[in-house]
Amino acid sequence: MTDTKTNSERYRQGRETRSAVLGAEHVARAEQNSDPFDQPFQELITEGAWGSVWSRDHWSKRERSMVTIALLAALGHYEECAMHVRAAQNTGATREDISEAMLHVAIYAGVPAANSAIKVIKDVFQKIDAENLSKEQGA
Repeated sequence: MTDTKTNSERYRQGRETRSAVLGAEHVARAEQNSDPFDQPFQELITEGAWGSVWSRDHWSKRERSMVTIALLAALGHYEECAMHVRAAQNTGATREDISEAMLHVAIYAGVPAANSAIKVIKDVFQKIDAENLSKEQGA
């Protein structure tokens, strides 16, 4: 990425926060897979979402994580929801926190939205558990 935004302080902060939440490997992969078509989008989300919103210090990353998961679930963005459920391991949001967020989704956005998201979330939890078990057995 060579755009001037990549040199801004907000972009640098956003990249740092994005890496802390989603993982450095995820960010590196997104940057590696970026091309001239989606480079402006990558810069926008890094500077805007991660530098302007996620990097604010009024809410903790745990709180932002729960709100983000709830919003993504409510809007039916299940792939992004799954990514943020996995990232919750880095933010301090627990499975109980995520379960509580789904109760809010059910009441304020509808049971079908929560039900669909819960299926996706449970699948992510199963994959995380299998990965952790594999690591334990390999250690």
